[in-house]
Amino acid sequence: GVQTCALPIYSEEQLTRLFRELGEEPAARRIASLIVKMRKTAPFRETLPLARAIEKLVGRHGRHHPATQVFQALRMEVNDELGALEDGLRALTARLERGGRIAVITFHSLEDRIVKNFFRDRSREWLDKPEWPAPQRNPDYDLKLITPKPVEPTEEERRTNPRSRSAKLRVAEKT
Repeated sequence: GVQTCALPIYSEEQLTRLFRELGEEPAARRIASLIVKMRKTAPFRETLPLARAIEKLVGRHGRHHPATQVFQALRMEVNDELGALEDGLRALTARLERGGRIAVITFHSLEDRIVKNFFRDRSREWLDKPEWPAPQRNPDYDLKLITPKPVEPTEEERRTNPRSRSAKLRVAEKT
């Protein structure tokens, strides 16, 4: 069956930002402009015409289809994946017992940034801001970093499992 997507109609600016931020797509503006122009005559109802249009616009080079980043961005937006990740981290951490560990593997830089910041923000016992007279206890302090830097696949693992190339593992422990 044909999947319909519950995205409102995004402006060229919104699409550009979406493709740039979630898709890390270098041709974000050109693709957004193409979509806005093409949907005036006929809205996109299926993925193939969109994939073909993007391929024609940016050309093919490398092993990945040129529309991959755009579809990734659309998927992440439709599913609110970054919001869901944040909610999931909060829920898991709340349920974790003292000494329990939370381990997260991400495959995307934006996901990794969310996990990194979440772990960092909750592993600082004290918070200090220039405008405060003195440091204050962090009300969210409940984690200890087990991996200060993410664990990444070795060359060997990347060779035997190419899909692991962007994986990053971060681990924290409930205090």
